[in-house]
Amino acid sequence: MADAQYDLILRNGSIVDGTGAPAAPGDVAVKGDRIAAVATPGALRAATAATDIDVGGQVIAPGFIDTHTHDDRFALATPDMAAKVSQGVTTVIVGNCGISLAPLIPNSAFPPPLNLLGKRDDFQFSTFAEYADAVDDTKPKVNVAALVGHQTLRVGSMDDVSEKASVAEVVAMQGRLAEGLGAGAIGFSTGLYYKPNKAADKEEVASLAGLMADMGGVYVTHMRNEHDHIADAMEETFDTAREASVPVIISHHKCAGPQNHGRSTETLSLIEAARESQTVGLDAYPYAAGSTVLDPDNVNPDTRTIVAWSEAHPDMSGRDLADIAGEWNCSQREAAVRLQPAGGIFFLMAEEDVQRILSYPHTMIGSDGLPHDVFPHPRLWGTFPRVLGHYGRELGLFPLEEAVHKMTGLSACTFGLKDRGEVRPGAFADLVVFDPATIRDAADFKAPTEQAEGIDMVIVGGAITWRDRAPTEARTGRFVRR
Repeated sequence: MADAQYDLILRNGSIVDGTGAPAAPGDVAVKGDRIAAVATPGALRAATAATDIDVGGQVIAPGFIDTHTHDDRFALATPDMAAKVSQGVTTVIVGNCGISLAPLIPNSAFPPPLNLLGKRDDFQFSTFAEYADAVDDTKPKVNVAALVGHQTLRVGSMDDVSEKASVAEVVAMQGRLAEGLGAGAIGFSTGLYYKPNKAADKEEVASLAGLMADMGGVYVTHMRNEHDHIADAMEETFDTAREASVPVIISHHKCAGPQNHGRSTETLSLIEAARESQTVGLDAYPYAAGSTVLDPDNVNPDTRTIVAWSEAHPDMSGRDLADIAGEWNCSQREAAVRLQPAGGIFFLMAEEDVQRILSYPHTMIGSDGLPHDVFPHPRLWGTFPRVLGHYGRELGLFPLEEAVHKMTGLSACTFGLKDRGEVRPGAFADLVVFDPATIRDAADFKAPTEQAEGIDMVIVGGAITWRDRAPTEARTGRFVRR
């Protein structure tokens, strides 16, 4: 249609615009990669479009923003990104937990959890700008915004990451971080829980995060402790951000271990108190189990653990560690040693805490999915439909509009993603169309890669990238620069 006014019109939808405002009937018109018009029913009756779709009352919402991912390499190696697009995600934030694919070409040291992103040879980018360009050249089906990881900086700048960084090593890390921020990184992340980062004190972290006071960006942290000493770790987090004069985001907030179940009332109160004097955000995933590398030193025989992957014994992927230990006639810790290197799924949290944290008004949604695991946590494929279906529609934790806000407008605002996360004229045309009555996660701990239900259409940069439970040919994702 050569004389069409728009490239795409979605008609007769229920628009949930990402701001938290009540749903409203209407039409959305797209021109190029932007939303050109958001109109009341019938206002675009005479308008024409190259593609004109009646969505029959389904919800039109901003595409979901996955605030916590480890998709750094996944977006390059598997650009169709089916695990994310199939659940309505249009933007992923990579580089979390202190591990980013760039800037790093490893020499000898390659400590976990860097291996959550890939193998040593997958780390090919000496500068952050090279990684950003690779994303733009690849054109994955989702947009990619990225953090620079603290462990990545340490491994690339230090002789021994088990030690505190010297002044010269901190200066080297600052230079690499400054390059990343200059190339468009949206912030800096730490994973102080992990062994390669434990020796880093508050001063080291603040000296790096402080670069963002002038250059812009957010400080995102997998805190030093999410177990018995979680309150101390939170205070360290707040103090570090205050010293650096930067906004801070607590990653995958949880209260881990049976002895800490129920403590979310305490931790959320600490966050609320801190927010009175500084900018604090947080994200969470909608499950009572987490997943990361399988560290034998952290094995707890009282906690169920599923093996997500093992290089030494790949046939053990998907099996309970306790069952493997029984077959091998050894302790679970010894079994974990024999499985190395490996990853696991850990049932650490209480459902009451999961629900309380998800319900907190300032909680964003992030999957924390690990796309390279052989037997992944189901959050990789099911996070966003699970929030909308199980926690929103079935349990009634929050209305639909609030659930969508947690996945879109709140996330874009917190991370500074301009013109994303809202359905409004001028915003990027990253959209999802779904049925609020049927949307649900299908992936579980037995079949973790099942595709979610209820997602009808996904649009990235104005192009339909997913429709009728299948990908299209379009790949219009881009690197999102700060």
